[in-house]
Amino acid sequence: MFAPLLRKLFGSKNEREVKRMTKAVQAINVLEEQMVALSDEQLRGKTEEFKARFAQGESLDKLLPEAFAVAREAGKRVMGMRHFDVQLIGGMTLHEGKIAEMRTGEGKTLVGTLAVYLNALAGKGVHVVTVNDYLARRDANWMRPLYEFLGLSVGVVSPFQDPTDKRAAYAADITYGTNNEFGFDYLRDNMAFSLEDKFQRELNFAVVDEVDSILIDEARTPLIISGPAEDSSRLYLQMNQLIPRLKRQLNSEDGEVQEEGHYSIDEKARQVELTEQGHQFIEDMLSQAGLLAEGESLYSAHNLSLLTHVHAALRAHTLFHRNVEYIVQDNQILLIDEHTGRTMPGRRLSEGLHQAIEAKEGVQIQAESQTLASTTFQNYFRLYGKLAGMTGTADTEAFEFRQIYGLDVVVIPTNKPIARKDFNDLVYLTQEEKYAAVIEDIKQCQAEGRPVLVGTASIESSEYVSQLLVKAGIEHKVLNAKYHDKEAEIIAQAGRPGAVTIATNMAGRGTDILLGGNWEVEIAALENPSDEQVAKIKAEWQKRHQQVIEAGGLHVIASERHESRRIDNQLRGRAGRQGDPGSSRFYLSLEDNLMRIFASDRVKNFMKALGMQSGEAIEHRMVTNAIEKAQRKVEGRNFDIRKQLLEFDDVANEQRKVIYHMRNSLLAAENVGETIAEFRAEVLARTIDAHIPPQSLPEQWDIAGLEAALQADFGLHLPVQQWLDEDDKLYEETLRERILAELVKAYEEKEELAGAEALRSFEKQILLRVLDDLWKEHLSTMDHLRHGIHLRGYAQKNPKQEYKRESFALFQELLESIKRDAIRVLCHVQVRREDPAEEEERLRREAEALAARMQFQHAAAPALDQPLETADEEGEAAQVAVAVRQEPKVGRNEPCPCGSGKKYKHCHGQIS
Repeated sequence: MFAPLLRKLFGSKNEREVKRMTKAVQAINVLEEQMVALSDEQLRGKTEEFKARFAQGESLDKLLPEAFAVAREAGKRVMGMRHFDVQLIGGMTLHEGKIAEMRTGEGKTLVGTLAVYLNALAGKGVHVVTVNDYLARRDANWMRPLYEFLGLSVGVVSPFQDPTDKRAAYAADITYGTNNEFGFDYLRDNMAFSLEDKFQRELNFAVVDEVDSILIDEARTPLIISGPAEDSSRLYLQMNQLIPRLKRQLNSEDGEVQEEGHYSIDEKARQVELTEQGHQFIEDMLSQAGLLAEGESLYSAHNLSLLTHVHAALRAHTLFHRNVEYIVQDNQILLIDEHTGRTMPGRRLSEGLHQAIEAKEGVQIQAESQTLASTTFQNYFRLYGKLAGMTGTADTEAFEFRQIYGLDVVVIPTNKPIARKDFNDLVYLTQEEKYAAVIEDIKQCQAEGRPVLVGTASIESSEYVSQLLVKAGIEHKVLNAKYHDKEAEIIAQAGRPGAVTIATNMAGRGTDILLGGNWEVEIAALENPSDEQVAKIKAEWQKRHQQVIEAGGLHVIASERHESRRIDNQLRGRAGRQGDPGSSRFYLSLEDNLMRIFASDRVKNFMKALGMQSGEAIEHRMVTNAIEKAQRKVEGRNFDIRKQLLEFDDVANEQRKVIYHMRNSLLAAENVGETIAEFRAEVLARTIDAHIPPQSLPEQWDIAGLEAALQADFGLHLPVQQWLDEDDKLYEETLRERILAELVKAYEEKEELAGAEALRSFEKQILLRVLDDLWKEHLSTMDHLRHGIHLRGYAQKNPKQEYKRESFALFQELLESIKRDAIRVLCHVQVRREDPAEEEERLRREAEALAARMQFQHAAAPALDQPLETADEEGEAAQVAVAVRQEPKVGRNEPCPCGSGKKYKHCHGQIS
């Protein structure tokens, strides 16, 4: 009730923030004359002066006015670009660890230089994160002269980069790269076998460009480094033949069955489920194929793999469509990013879904994978000491940025007023009528000499519009996932008079559409342009530029609404940059996915009430409200999915922090001997406790079992029963001490033979390998637990609490298993001499073999771009090496080697 009145009196929170920063802008403007008077050498020297003052305790906040004034003057001298006052406000917003929302064409890239320069003075490194490799390289090369003029170094990280170059890029003051590459390098660092193999420093400050795309759109999919798993391609092919025989069940709006079938689809939730009839049909078919025993249920515990394959094939055939969610290229399935329209090479769907799509499309089925390391962007970016971001559209997601990342959004005023006209949506009954209206609008604009950008939601739609334009004889360019290599070239000329460009979603985001075209691109295309040629190109551009402005600027046509209002706003924002004229219009039909699934009934009834005829459009606020309500509904659902992903990953994240801290401590330690001694005593105590319970009577002791366990776990052949028979004074405590003394003695003999230095090196390698192997197995177990935990809800239990409880128990078991397995390996090794060169070569081959089998999911690179090298330096110093254990490693589900007949995990592999 009082909120509007208070806002009127004191202004909104955003207005107060901007007003506060405007005072600092005045202080920076006062310093401008001083900076202009400095020579280039004096201006460059300011960087060292600031670094010295920071080292003496002066804060970056105190340095801000002078540092911003220096960066502004350097921008004028090096690039001919002066930061506007509103850009200074944007720079302050970033420095304070907030998100700056700036309209298209307001110079976000230049704004970033202010906060990046200031924070780089601390000497801890600044990461600038972009959505793709092209933008990372472009922005780094564009801003490099400015930073280098000020005495700062710039690096770029990219896939397939030489490890030495990548290490140098991370050591630079400012490092550019994609979110994928930064995330995967973090995971790779936590799989390294020596400190020298690591890339990243401590994560200090990150500026995320297009922050909404990276922290929200990308947040639902985890980053995964994976290795090969068991091959089951034959099963995918068999399921692929089975699914087309199923019939869809048709349901009414209220869920009533209209026509029975084998499966039903929930389009709102993008889920598909087998009906009872479908279950029976599938079981009969699997029995006939010999995959399921007669009378056996698909839901039996040992048939869960079959059930997974059935569901994967069903989803592949019903929810994933060619040229919408993916394309087929070079005998591979390439996923399409629904938010950008770009392909995502190297990214694969999990749970066998990608293999099921490969079987459906008849391309080579690639091996399934097992997770070796994983995280989410949400948790990765929360590791930075300070995080900031820039985008043209963040305000609609301000709540999520605040709740998940603790980031406030500040809407930065535009340098010039926005002159774009956003027309109301036009809604038609059918898609055919809608597209006919789109073509007419394009013809009208082309006749007026206006450039047109047509935004579509899928490759399928973009190609359909292209076909209609060909029929109409209208020349145009298509920008979608199939032609992404021509992206920069197409976008550069999309602002020419009468140009028509069809773009899937936000393809080309990050590159401004200049009215009249881009004269810089034309000049760059010439080998050695003369002054006359440059002058001619600029004069022709100026003429075209004026012609487009007089015609009304760029016109944006959207062929349907996106699920997110933010994506719609991004498309609109392509027109009207820097005060240029422009306009936008959305064309919709009741057959569009969003309208059909979420808003059709109310709008359809409204259109009927108006007595609309074929070919007529409705333009009404009630329709727009219904659409926005549908979008908010979808946005809310997507937020819940991301929030749930984070809540589950937070559990894994705490465990990840413990394991990675343990791993980094091991890498940094020169001597792990004390750690091994502690583990050895602890593991031995647990083994003895299992057979001689503390404070128990001798009659309760299992001495035969203890002797067998000491031999199996520690390689010790000790006559414990004989000791007890010969010495009446040998009680529980003294017996424990004697066994430990024998174990230490046996280990010291190994050390004497191997040499202390070589054994310490080997101990570290074994601890790292055991930790990695068990962590990999733990991740797989956690995946299985997570996928089935929702079923606990049927037992009136809270799935999240159950997940936390069980994952904690699994983690406790993991920590004990690391100690036990490491000691078991170290106690069973045989020592022999090996030539140091042979050992180095063997370790190198092992590392290369491991690297070759790894995949990076959610990455821009299809495979590992450099080998994960093991610590050769330590290998060179060692005079001896160790052979394999005396018997093969026992799997947790294999029979225990002690001969009890029990599984290993229930016998000597059991955690007491």
